[in-house]
Amino acid sequence: MSDVIPEAVLPHHAADADAAPRPVVGVSLKLYFGLAQTRAWLGEVAALAPVLARLPRPVDLFVLPSFPALADARELLSGTGIGYGAQDVHWAEHGAWTGEVSAGMLAETGARYVEVGHAERRRHFGESDETVAAKTRAATAAGLVPVICAGEHRAADPTAAAEETLTQVRAALAGAAPGSEVIVAYEPVWAIGAREPAPAGHVRAIAAAIRGALHDHDVHGRLIYGGTAGPGTYGELAGAVDGLFLGRLAHDPEGLRRVLEEISSR
Repeated sequence: MSDVIPEAVLPHHAADADAAPRPVVGVSLKLYFGLAQTRAWLGEVAALAPVLARLPRPVDLFVLPSFPALADARELLSGTGIGYGAQDVHWAEHGAWTGEVSAGMLAETGARYVEVGHAERRRHFGESDETVAAKTRAATAAGLVPVICAGEHRAADPTAAAEETLTQVRAALAGAAPGSEVIVAYEPVWAIGAREPAPAGHVRAIAAAIRGALHDHDVHGRLIYGGTAGPGTYGELAGAVDGLFLGRLAHDPEGLRRVLEEISSR
C-alpha cells in the first residue's frame, strides 16, 4: 500500500498509566441522518453538557457524524467538553485520492477521534487488516485518537472469538504511533443491530484478551463495547470495559443521558 504516513512519536492525552482509565462513551451516527437532522441532534447533545458536568464521576463523550456535519459539530459542541470526529479516514495525507479525507484535514476541523475498521467498511468496501493498520498509523501521526473496531463475524466460543478479534486488534495496533492514545471498540459483528447485546460473560472473556494485546503495545488504550449496547449493558460489563460505543439508541438524547449516568455511577 503506497503513501502510508510514517510512524511518529506523539504526546498522549490519556489518563496516567497507573490510574484507572477514564470512562468513555462514543456515538456513531452512520448514515441515518441528513445534515439538518444531524445539526438538530448535535444541538440536543450539546444541551447534555450540564448533565456531564454534574456526573459523580467524569465520563468522556464523543460523537461521530458524517463528514459534512463536522463544521456543525465544531460550532455546536464548542465549549461543552464533548468531543467529535469522523467515521473514516484515508491513509494518505495528500495526493490523487478522489473522494478521500486525510487525517490532517480532520485534525484541522478540530476533530479528535476517528473510527477505523468497522465491520461495515470491511464487508462493503473490502477493507483489510493492512488497510486498518495504515489508517491507524495516519490517524495517530496526525494526533487523532483512532477508534479501532474489531470483533468476530459469527457467534463462536470465546477462544475462537478471541483469536479472530485479536488478529484484527494486533494488526491495527501495529500501525499506531508509539505512545499514542487509542480506543478499541469490541463489536462482535453478529451482535450489531441484534435484539440483544452479546452475553456479558462472552464480552468479558474477549475484553480480557484485548486488554492483553493493549498491554503488549506502546499505546495508551481504552476499551469499549458496541453491539446493541444501551441502558443496562454497562452494568453487566463494569470492570471489563471502559465504556460503550452506541448506535441508534443514542439517536434519542434521553437514552444517551441514561447511559452516561449509569456509567458514571458504577
